[in-house]
Amino acid sequence: MKEEINDELTYKIIGCAMKVHNTLGNGFQEVIYQRALAIELKNEGINFARELEQPIFYNNIQIGTRRVDFLVEGKVMVELKALVKMEDVHLAQGLNYLVAYNLDKGLLINFGAQSLEVKRLRHPKNKQNPNSIIP
Repeated sequence: MKEEINDELTYKIIGCAMKVHNTLGNGFQEVIYQRALAIELKNEGINFARELEQPIFYNNIQIGTRRVDFLVEGKVMVELKALVKMEDVHLAQGLNYLVAYNLDKGLLINFGAQSLEVKRLRHPKNKQNPNSIIP
């Protein structure tokens, strides 16, 4: 069996984001999209935590914290942006969050462009995760 990042849960999350973008369009602040996406996820019966704070460690010493926009079903990190154009730094940020949260999958979703932009992210060190295998 081959592992897929394009699983049913990420498709549902992206579907919710598409509903939000189709309704609101671009041009709002990120927090507006975050609130609207929370409503869509709830309407779809998808469990999530919003603004979940995670400690960041360096050499086993906590040096700060970071809040992820959404942690969905305890396994998919979702980071939102409201930018005209995403850049490599935003992709690096998303990958760093996967490492900090020790998660295999994430979505970087940009509501600020004319069309919704979605980047699927994988933990840089995880090649296989038996819990996310799609038959």
